[in-house]
Order: sequence, then C-alpha cells, then structure tokens
Amino acid sequence: MSQATSTQSGGIAGTNWQWRGQSVYYVQAGDRHSDRPPLLLVHGFGASTDHWRKNIAELQQDFHVWAIDLLGFGRSAKPDWDYGGDLWCDQLHEFIQTMIGQPTVVVGNSLGGYVALSVAAQRPESVVGAVLLNGAGPFSSTSPDPNPLQKTIETVVRSILLQPLPSWLLFQYVRQRSVIRQTLEKVYLDHTAITDQLVEEIYRPSCDPGAATVFASVFKSRQGDPVDALLSRMKCPLLMLWGVGDPWINASDRGAKFRQHYPALTEHYLQAGHCPHDEVPAQVNELLRQWILNHF
Repeated sequence: MSQATSTQSGGIAGTNWQWRGQSVYYVQAGDRHSDRPPLLLVHGFGASTDHWRKNIAELQQDFHVWAIDLLGFGRSAKPDWDYGGDLWCDQLHEFIQTMIGQPTVVVGNSLGGYVALSVAAQRPESVVGAVLLNGAGPFSSTSPDPNPLQKTIETVVRSILLQPLPSWLLFQYVRQRSVIRQTLEKVYLDHTAITDQLVEEIYRPSCDPGAATVFASVFKSRQGDPVDALLSRMKCPLLMLWGVGDPWINASDRGAKFRQHYPALTEHYLQAGHCPHDEVPAQVNELLRQWILNHF
C-alpha cells in the first residue's frame, strides 16, 4: 500500500511516498496536460532531485514534471538492501502506476539513464518514451577476456572493497566536499556551473544513516541486463542527449552502439560533460520540449 505525506527539506518542497515500507522523496511541478505525457526525471549515482532544479523550473511551463529520489539516494530512505537496476525499475514502475497515473516519458542521467531504459523495456505499460543523458550501463561484451594479470588485479580490488572497513574508508574519502568538487571539475566542462550549492546537494545525503551501505552495494550488486538486451525489448521512442566532454563515457563510440541496436533513436551531441542537464540546461530543456511535442 502506498501513502504520501508532505515534507520540506533543503531548498526543495516535496512529498514522501511510502513504498515497500520505505520513504521515497519526490517533487512535482506544472499542470497535467491532456495532449502530452508527463515527465519523470531520474538522477544519477550520488545525485538527487536537486540536480534537476534548472530543468524543473523551465519544463513545468509546458509539462507536468515529476522528479524522484531513487531508494538509497537523496532524501529517500537508505535501508540495507541489495541495490540494482531491478529494484529501481520496480520503484519507478510502481511510482508511475500509483502516483502519476498515466504512461510517462522517463528522463534519466547516467545511472538514472540505465534505470529509465530498464523500466521502458521491462514495464512498457508505464513508459511512452525514454530520454537518456549520458546513460550508463554495460553492453554485452564482445571483446576478448582480459589477460590473467588484469583479471587477477580486478578480482583482488573487488574483494578488498567488498570488505566493510575498506569500503567505509573509501566512502569517507569520496564524500568530502573538496573531493566532490574535484570530481565535478573532472566531469563538467563549464566550471562556473560547479557552485557551493551543487557540492552541498551532493554532500548532504552522504551524511544520512545507511549512506555508506548504499555506496558499498555498488561493489556487491550484480550487474543488470546489458543495454543491448534492454534495447531489444523496448518499443517506445528514444532520445539520446550526449555531453561530448564526458571523461567517463566516450559519447561518440557509445552513441554508435545505441544506433546499432536501436536505429530509430534521435540523438544530439552537446558541448558539456557528464551532466548536460545541469551544465547546459537551456539546450537540454529545448531539445526535450521539441522532441516530446513532435512525438506525442
């Protein structure tokens, strides 16, 4: 059973939805339109609904906009669960069915892009379109296995990080405000977009009880279905927005893989890094707006 209660924290007024006994935070803005679908915005790893503030402010003029904190992130609860694509796919599907009440365009950045793709492929009754901004997730491997030494090193590193103390120590390091800023400087082309507010929005949830456990789950959880397997099951329109300055994702190579498996997609390449929605929000908002109005 789902229950919603109003709350306000930080700079965002939103609502807590009870899902599987846990509190899930979301925000909504704008009015419902009979001639166009609502939008559901899904953040990346370590981010939250806060990361969409520049997009919500503008998109609400034309759309009913929702944004959600995935379980384990932002202002949502952080229970000691097994985290992964299947859990978050279920979360989004049930949120759309219960709270939004109609098929939705799901928009995701990075990890959120993979989750958006998962729900579009596995719960087609909930999704009329998917938008991925530098979407994460593995493709099926077609390369030869790594050499034995490389494989051994990867196994050792993974086994160390699976231990509670090394994982906790790494979490304490990466969650420092100075390290968050350094990481953002690596993945944003425009450093003026890296404000104290942005750093604080990423730092704050790391102080919540359970945050370190969620971080550790990255090393424990099994990988979800490969991107190509999800694309083979998906039927809805797909928009890809790529920040070409992303050091974590080769936009050109990855875009080619998506086109290979889903040739009907629409894509745009932007002068931005890993989070184009926050770095060049006006461009992203307009491309998203035009794509939706042309497709639905």
